[in-house]
Amino acid sequence: MNHPAFEPDTAPLEVLPRDLSAYRDGNVGIPYVHRFESGRPGPHALINAITHGNEICGMVAATHLLDSGVRPKIGTLTVSFAHVEAYEAFDIEQPYENRQLVHNLNRIWSADMLDGAEDSPELRRARELRPVLDAADYVLDIHSTRAPVQPFWVYTEMPRNTALASAVGAPEIHLVMPPGIFPGTGVMSYGRHGELDSDSGGSLVVECGQHFAQSAATLATEVSLRFLAHLGLIDAPADAAPPPAPRRYRLLEVHMVKSPDFRFTRPVIGFETFDKGELIAVNGAEEIRSPCDACTIFMPTRMPIVGREAVYLTVAA
Repeated sequence: MNHPAFEPDTAPLEVLPRDLSAYRDGNVGIPYVHRFESGRPGPHALINAITHGNEICGMVAATHLLDSGVRPKIGTLTVSFAHVEAYEAFDIEQPYENRQLVHNLNRIWSADMLDGAEDSPELRRARELRPVLDAADYVLDIHSTRAPVQPFWVYTEMPRNTALASAVGAPEIHLVMPPGIFPGTGVMSYGRHGELDSDSGGSLVVECGQHFAQSAATLATEVSLRFLAHLGLIDAPADAAPPPAPRRYRLLEVHMVKSPDFRFTRPVIGFETFDKGELIAVNGAEEIRSPCDACTIFMPTRMPIVGREAVYLTVAA
């Protein structure tokens, strides 16, 4: 699908989906969920892949953990493939179209949505995965981006998440989400993972780079191993580099697409900066202007679909 105001995607398809049927049965009674217990005290870590159907770098990381026999020395490791139904809808002629089927699986983790009467493939899967999230002390939710931008962490603004992302290390860029600004409720904010008064555990999203880039798949695997090593579940690589100094951006505003005629004022892919008051986009009758100097944008939409996110506005923190 193309839009006359946006350039078509031209990124090469370096990594493509593979058949996941061999992983379907899992071992906890929930399809595509695999759990390994060490028998020794320690944290329960969840590595969660393909929350969105076309974000396949997480699939590469998850299959690596399973295929290479990674097992925890302490605590418990769970590896899950979240939205296999959307993943299996991949069409190489339209490789960006299977992000979701009805709902965004990363926006529906509130009690109102999960306990409500509405139905969709995403709600059915989220309800199925609730006990998986409930059991985890630490969550790594692996994502990727449509545009070839530098990777970054995303997490709710809590000391435990800041400390966790900083300790795991690269990517060095952190997108920090103050509570109440993020639209909907994501995997990282479900249940106790979104509770501000908790001082244990942690829940992170890692955006690894462009969906089909080999570099994104490589980073997803590396981050998963560093995440587990930091928690003590596996040994750290002998050549592990020290964590880089974080570069943090604090979310100020999220704008949703309100009109099919949504337009940015210049071509953007993410990380562009705007001066205070500068016009960033036109959203139907609404103007989106920079609320501060050096406002940095994240995740600008490449296809203006009414009701979906248009752009995140941030400032260096």
